[in-house]
Amino acid sequence: MRIRPRQQLLELWRAHLETSYRDKAWVWGGRDGSNSICDAEQLMCLLYPATELSNFALDPESIAMADDVASVMSVLGDDLWIGEFLVEVTGQFFDRYTGADGEPIFAGGSYFRDVGQGAPTDEQRKLDVVDSYSMSLSLCIAVLRFVRGLQRYLSGEVRLQAGRLDERIEELTPRVQTRLTAAMTGLIRSFVIHTPHFSSAAGQEILTLVNQTGSAFKDVIADFSGTLERIRVQARNDIRSGQTPDTDLRDDNLLFECGWSWGIDRNAVPRAGSALQVGERPGFAVTEPYLYFTLVALDGVKDLYSQRTQEPDLLEGEQLQLADSLRKRAELTQRYWSTISRFGTGRWPLEDLPWRTSDGKQSDYYSLAVTSFLIQDMLDRESTTDLARTVAVLTQLAQRARITNREVPDDPAATLHYPGITLTLKGSQDVDDGPLMGYHVADFTTLLLKRSLQAARLARDVETREQLLDLAATAMEHMHDRAVTRGRSSGLWDNLAPADNVAHPSPSWFLTERMMECLVVAHNTFSRPPLATAAMVNSATGRISEADHLLNQEFLEVGDAAYSPQRRELEAIERSLDRARAIAPKRPHTAESLAADALMRLNSLAYAREDANR
Repeated sequence: MRIRPRQQLLELWRAHLETSYRDKAWVWGGRDGSNSICDAEQLMCLLYPATELSNFALDPESIAMADDVASVMSVLGDDLWIGEFLVEVTGQFFDRYTGADGEPIFAGGSYFRDVGQGAPTDEQRKLDVVDSYSMSLSLCIAVLRFVRGLQRYLSGEVRLQAGRLDERIEELTPRVQTRLTAAMTGLIRSFVIHTPHFSSAAGQEILTLVNQTGSAFKDVIADFSGTLERIRVQARNDIRSGQTPDTDLRDDNLLFECGWSWGIDRNAVPRAGSALQVGERPGFAVTEPYLYFTLVALDGVKDLYSQRTQEPDLLEGEQLQLADSLRKRAELTQRYWSTISRFGTGRWPLEDLPWRTSDGKQSDYYSLAVTSFLIQDMLDRESTTDLARTVAVLTQLAQRARITNREVPDDPAATLHYPGITLTLKGSQDVDDGPLMGYHVADFTTLLLKRSLQAARLARDVETREQLLDLAATAMEHMHDRAVTRGRSSGLWDNLAPADNVAHPSPSWFLTERMMECLVVAHNTFSRPPLATAAMVNSATGRISEADHLLNQEFLEVGDAAYSPQRRELEAIERSLDRARAIAPKRPHTAESLAADALMRLNSLAYAREDANR
């Protein structure tokens, strides 16, 4: 299946508005009801492409809205009416998830699940969760970008005509900034460094994972300490705020792992000087990183220090300090998991499928999460050193998850896609004497699709790039088969049901938002110049050089007649070769085709002259 990000994003928008905009009013919620996460996901499906991709921009300050975008959005109105409606809907979100005391709400709500010990209590459902912090962070950045565009447009007479919209933006912006600050604070206090002793159960799991050569444990411990020494020093020196007081990273008998837990760490110290409750609120999450929550936290944090965030100077005051703290944690975490995934000199721990966590859990989803850390690390460093082995892991995971292979009846791999893996939120049972809660994660295919498209940017040879794009296309086809095909939500996701595979009347915003992210990544990947290796450029240059030399010879044979057919043909060939020479470094095969055409035309001229001479 061919991936066409522009057309597919527009189709997603059209289906989104058909579902969410009814009788000139916004309808919140989906299959999982309403909570601070899925309602943010619902908004992000519109705002993220509009602020991330210039040709999807919806604010009037941008260049004229594309005709196809305007056609899709016409149900909301034109120009300012679109902006006014989106500002109003965004305000509704902040009304819904701001408490009477003005504090932002990050509760998991209906996303918290029963894991066989009873349904979560009302108090438990009010617990903050990292997924909400991260999604709110990305949403706030998108909203700020959008309203800044509107504000730049609202000047002079336009401001007088749209005075009410200007007032709404002025009312909304401080609330967005408050939620952004709170989300950043919550992420800092949810960051954890787990330091098990090597003899503990968790320590033994880590040592077994990294020991792919069967070495003695004392040698593995020494290698672990040596390999991760720089990361350990960085953690000890840079990571202080909101960290567990008794974490001792100087003891070489303690192994360590870092990342984000599911919520505020139960041992996190209050954040000094914070004016928000999230800076002082007690935590309940166990001091152990969860791969899923670490992954979503990193995605949110990267929005903070992306180029598009820095250009309009969206962050201010305390937020700049919080962003710097989160950046250090994100870089530390990414380096840690990238290093652990390739630990040792033999087979990588990542290649020993499935990945095993320090609490003894194992799943192909965890393998894909760690692969994601590795790919993102290679992207940041623009390194292709281990790309081939990483692609092999992605391919094997796609086979094991029955994305590229055929699914059989009662296939256990099917549970990766529905209902997904269930994370047990350790520590949640300490709230209100309630049961241990769970959290369903069912984005295996979209995660594979996203990382395949990102890795394709790194490929420096045609074979690897084609392998990754073929993998992405297969994952896209798998998701296409899961789209809702009838009813109001037709075109959104996800059509899987527990038993009869009947389309659910409401969409899963969890999965739809992730499909939107994949299409944005595809758009950015396809927008980059095509692959141009040194060998391809050399081949094109060789043909251009030969054609140029033959062209010079032909010019020696024609007279000075300015309008002779031969001279006009040679001048046309010259222009074609100039074009080929200009584009050869970036589009060598196109340049080679132009040179080949020039060679054919030159050969025809030479043959005609030789024939005339005979």
